[in-house]
Amino acid sequence: MKLVRYGAFGQEKPGLVDAAGKLRDLSAHVSDIAGAALKSASLAKLKALPPESLPAVEGAPRIGACVGDVRNFIAVGLNFADHAAETGAAIPAEPILFNKAPNCIVGPNDDVIIPKNSKKTDWEVELAIVIGDGGSYIDEANAMAAIAGFCVCNDVSEREFQTERGGQWAKGKGCPTFGPLGPWLVTPDEISDVQNLAMWLEVDGERVQNGSTKTMIFGAAYLVHYISQFMRLDPGDVITTGTPPGVGLGFKPPRFLKGGETVALGIEGLGTQKQLFKPYAN
Repeated sequence: MKLVRYGAFGQEKPGLVDAAGKLRDLSAHVSDIAGAALKSASLAKLKALPPESLPAVEGAPRIGACVGDVRNFIAVGLNFADHAAETGAAIPAEPILFNKAPNCIVGPNDDVIIPKNSKKTDWEVELAIVIGDGGSYIDEANAMAAIAGFCVCNDVSEREFQTERGGQWAKGKGCPTFGPLGPWLVTPDEISDVQNLAMWLEVDGERVQNGSTKTMIFGAAYLVHYISQFMRLDPGDVITTGTPPGVGLGFKPPRFLKGGETVALGIEGLGTQKQLFKPYAN
């Protein structure tokens, strides 16, 4: 299934995209694509519904973030071998974890606001995992069963805040609008190999990132297993898993977003995003 949330910000309704690409309303069956609705038993009920029996959504409503009420937004740093190489960083022995603020999440095509006093706002196309059943101490062999689905994430980052202001990376990762998710939450049965998906990102039409999940150092199943050793993963938690090379920081000289740029990105089978980056305004 391709699950979506559509409508005005904060008032999104649940839906799915059928095989013909038509948006269908799920409001009669689930209140939101969030929390317990993402457990395997709930998803099985939704999958059993004939899509043609669901009301078609007319027009072209705003598409919201594909998962609602996210309480834990976990990110993995330097998780692509080729990205680590472009930054001159060593391959991590274990996953590098940090948090993005859940309230930075926006829809896939919403505007992104460059923070006040930002000098180094950057882009990162990433594969995100959305937890379904979750739990603690999950075996790697069972980790895929704990996943509700996958989606596209732009892990927008402010590099000066992240690395030059002391403390943890979270400073440059959780600014308002820094977490576009979607357009779809794609259930694992629709993806033949999550570790072999093409990824790309363009800035004003110029392709700057062109990679694949096959260069991830730590794969999706391992990350769910690993993170669950340190915290309980609950339904609706999001794990964004790192980016391939081509970020602004990796250019020589580095390139950063000033405002006015259009950033488009996508992952094979998971859909595309497009954001207008705007400078902060009082």
